[in-house]
Amino acid sequence: MTARTLMVQGTASSVGKSIVTAALCRLFVQEGLRVAPFKSQNMALNAFVTPDGGEIGRAQAVQALAARVVPTVDMNPILLKPEADSRSQVVVLGKAQGRLSALDYQARKPELRELIAGALARLRSDHDVVVIEGAGSPAEINLKARDIVNMFVAELADAPVLLVGDIDRGGVFAAFVGTLELLEAHERARVAAFVINKFRGDIKLLEPGLGMLRERTGVPVLGVLPYLQRLQIPDEDSLSLDDRRARRRAGPGELEIAVVRLPRISNHDDFQPLEHEPGVVVRFVERASELEAADLVILPGTKSTLADLAWLRETGMALAIMERAARGEYVLGVCGGCQMLGAKIIDPARIESEQEAGEGLGLLRVDTEFGFEKRTTQLRGQAAESSFLASEAGAQIAGYEIHMGRVSRAPGCRAAFSITERNGQQQAALDGALSADGVVVGTMIHGLFENPSLRRSLLGVLRSRKGLPQPTELPTPSVVDEFDRLAGVLRENVDMKLLLGLIGR
Repeated sequence: MTARTLMVQGTASSVGKSIVTAALCRLFVQEGLRVAPFKSQNMALNAFVTPDGGEIGRAQAVQALAARVVPTVDMNPILLKPEADSRSQVVVLGKAQGRLSALDYQARKPELRELIAGALARLRSDHDVVVIEGAGSPAEINLKARDIVNMFVAELADAPVLLVGDIDRGGVFAAFVGTLELLEAHERARVAAFVINKFRGDIKLLEPGLGMLRERTGVPVLGVLPYLQRLQIPDEDSLSLDDRRARRRAGPGELEIAVVRLPRISNHDDFQPLEHEPGVVVRFVERASELEAADLVILPGTKSTLADLAWLRETGMALAIMERAARGEYVLGVCGGCQMLGAKIIDPARIESEQEAGEGLGLLRVDTEFGFEKRTTQLRGQAAESSFLASEAGAQIAGYEIHMGRVSRAPGCRAAFSITERNGQQQAALDGALSADGVVVGTMIHGLFENPSLRRSLLGVLRSRKGLPQPTELPTPSVVDEFDRLAGVLRENVDMKLLLGLIGR
């Protein structure tokens, strides 16, 4: 059996395509269907590792969770991880294939079309419905000739298209009409309905515009989705950090965690579970002055460690972090952030940047050397020693690794975690490092704060240090519950008869 398909495209980037796709995946599962997500090409620095060690976009892993299926590399056969304005690391079917300029990548697109078709065909053979996500806008007329992610995929899959627009930005009706005007006639015919996203206010004031839109374009509005505050689902788009950067400072009785917004920040969703804890304010900051009074400063992952390390020094962030550690205030580095906290970073083959070597901040006794082999694993392990990150040695954790740099500890330097399993195979390895006084911790493990026990442990240590009372019990946000919430919102606000009809129900 070949699965039916439905595609979600948008009038622009960051209009909500990924979330709408996840909502559709869960709704169709609730209808008793076997569902899989698909995005042919994803450009993102937030990535995830599949159980067999393949690397895909974080959004497709989240959508697989919504669909209650195991994520596979077929769900996102091409992942582009930008390293500079016109160069990206190219990941094909879960494996890094090297760095390509934008022009070189364009030249490879004919062969990539065949790869995309194969991945989509495999998904369709195993499921009832495949929900496909586009990228950016299908009306980028300068790129359409080499399109492999929007209308090319819609035609390949013979998929009706839902066109999503963000009304919170303003100009949604112009965006819908303008997008249709720039499409070819056969492409316009694929647009089955509009979806207005992020609406706030009285729907009655919007209704005249909906009728005029239908009259002008002949395309119905499937529904108007409300603006959902503090959605507890990872967002892979760094544009979402623009809203979170300006978040208020912590008030009395609250904790403040400052995450440095590096120019090439990756996997910023690592810290989203902390954002949903009561009494915790997480801020993404770009100035040294914004680190003051934070209870914890985090250096996150990056796609270009040496380049972002230079930015830390230029902005004064590096000095502020070193002074903070000297005062005995907590600093955490994750993946690239861990590497920056070390002594040396060596990249002799210039795998990640144009520099061959650089000096780290010297807060951890570790060196990093980049090699051609990329480590992508799901793992299990435990805290090697007690620290502010995990107050009990032996505390169990799960997470994943995505990095090309190998970290080595100096003799006598304590590790942060011991790894017991990688990709389902037993291991005996150490991860990360602790400073001698314990105020600086580095780890190469992503997804740590999705472990409720580790999250509670960290917040407990921070509260004790600040003299705040401990809550009797911290809630454990459930992403699964959020998918059910999303599906419920979809049911309440769209024409279900029209929606189900698009997949032949």
